[in-house]
Amino acid sequence: MTGAPPTHPAAYRVVLVHSFYASDRPSGENAAVLDQAEALRARGHEVRLVAAYTDTLKNEPAYAIRAAARVGTGWGRSPLPELEEFAPDVVHVHNLFPNFGTSWLKRWHGPVVATVHNFRPVCCGATLFRDGKTCTVCPDGDRWAGLRNGCYRGTRMASLPLAWAGRGGVRAHPLLSRADRLVILSQRSRALYVGFGLPEHKMVLVPNFSASDSADSPSPAGSSRGTVHRWLFAGRLSEEKGILPMLRSWPSGHLLDVIGAGPLEEDCRSIDRTGVRLLGALSRDRLLAELPIYAGLIFPSICPEGSPLIVQEALAAGVPVLALSGSSAADSVRLEGTGAVYDSNAELPRALTAAEQRFPALKDHCRQVYAERYSRRAWADKMTAVYAQVTEAAP
Repeated sequence: MTGAPPTHPAAYRVVLVHSFYASDRPSGENAAVLDQAEALRARGHEVRLVAAYTDTLKNEPAYAIRAAARVGTGWGRSPLPELEEFAPDVVHVHNLFPNFGTSWLKRWHGPVVATVHNFRPVCCGATLFRDGKTCTVCPDGDRWAGLRNGCYRGTRMASLPLAWAGRGGVRAHPLLSRADRLVILSQRSRALYVGFGLPEHKMVLVPNFSASDSADSPSPAGSSRGTVHRWLFAGRLSEEKGILPMLRSWPSGHLLDVIGAGPLEEDCRSIDRTGVRLLGALSRDRLLAELPIYAGLIFPSICPEGSPLIVQEALAAGVPVLALSGSSAADSVRLEGTGAVYDSNAELPRALTAAEQRFPALKDHCRQVYAERYSRRAWADKMTAVYAQVTEAAP
């Protein structure tokens, strides 16, 4: 452990390892890693980000072939030279897919923490979602179902390296088995991974946080735009997000803005609903600036999810959440009283009407829950405690 500044009695040298996803597939995970690096620095830790950027690497010759080989064998790009040069107290791995290998983990003998952002260790598609519903066939024992169904990008060829890498289950996964602590983002994710065979004693629940300043800024609710009962959907326009069934059930008389892009964008535009506006993708800064004007966030996801960043950002802005049951977001809404949950799209009209009457009184409560559970400070304190556990236990 390095010498700590007086105001930070527990400060560590930390390396964050992350393979950044391509910008044509927007990822909250990318944003979360950058936000967490800043939160750790603000907490007094010395942080280095060791990164690989798909946007840059994908232009190299034979990139797809080399990435597939790296995923399937574990051999390939390693952060070891930078780890050895920086000599961190803790290596915190966020994502190695597809630009880092895993073989280096056997040669690094210091403490390792890994954040389990999604279900890629047990699911080729990383979402536990197929054919319109939650799917756990692969982690339940049929290891090659993802290959047969082409669950990664819709092809068997692309799915093969992932299916091969996951053939041994979670206990054989190089990162999950090597990590001293596994940061799990939600109770639902914890329960699923325990059911898949991951040792519970290695898990610690630390949800994502919002880096938004909305909770510390005056609420614009008194503005003319803020008085409009307009709803917001913000996310990838893809099947697992439940966007199409939600739009088909959206009742007239309720206003909705859809922010995002994805493979179902044209299908979304083909659904003609009065009061619904498709605004396309917005920058994160623009989205955070616009969030406080909305009456509520609609979250119709039909996959388990991890810890959706947009939900924490909504709470920071004092925006309650109306979530379809079956996701980690719906679980947290029920537990924390930060909105409402509906059980089917048939219930959506009734749920919207009830929420529009109830949600204005929840704004301050949402901000309070954000400050206590999902703020930058709350996350940094929890993560510092995790680092203390693994460094004190290290030989």
